[in-house]
Amino acid sequence: MSSFKVTFGILAAGLMLSGCMQATTYEATNTAAFKPHDKELLAKTTYVKTPVAEPFRRAIVEYHRKEAPGSIVVDSDNHYLYYVMNDGKAIRYGITVGEQAMAWSGIAKVGSMTEWPAWHPTPGEISRLGVPTFVAPGPDNPMGSRAMYLYSGGKDTLFRIHGTNQPEYIGSSISSGCIRMTNEDVIDLYNRVKLGTIVVVLEPKHGDSPYKPQMALQGAGGTTY
Repeated sequence: MSSFKVTFGILAAGLMLSGCMQATTYEATNTAAFKPHDKELLAKTTYVKTPVAEPFRRAIVEYHRKEAPGSIVVDSDNHYLYYVMNDGKAIRYGITVGEQAMAWSGIAKVGSMTEWPAWHPTPGEISRLGVPTFVAPGPDNPMGSRAMYLYSGGKDTLFRIHGTNQPEYIGSSISSGCIRMTNEDVIDLYNRVKLGTIVVVLEPKHGDSPYKPQMALQGAGGTTY
């Protein structure tokens, strides 16, 4: 009897895992939606185009929270950004987030949007990182291909959702607080949002993604962050 229970438990766990895997539909990058300028600059990038680990690839997933369709939810704990759709679905993107001391949480709106933005580092970034005061737009700019500027109470929070020239860090917490996406993913998101889009950034330790990327990476023999 004990042996039966163990076998049944293992089988049930396997079925549950199988169900979770079947609920995830990974999406390939749709370059047909890219503008000619996007294709030109992406072809000129010189950074290493490190493939994103599977758990952080763009996917359509079941969405269990109650935010309205068209809104954005950032789960920093699990390094995911969700674009909420209808019918209990969401597009899930892997992201890089800020170190805990530099993280921001709250409810904001997309107050401004820019294609291939320039980078204007904050005084803190200039002092801490030794970077110039201005970096012109371009294929290797740290802001990447798109930027969405987050406003709260009518004021710029100085936090952004933007692209990156370091795709190898998708799934980790190393930014100065901004939310980074691959250049391809941020173009995809940018094409879906509009000015005034609500952005909910969950507080640290409040992430509740049902799909745990660290567990998946360990199970696949990959690297955890």
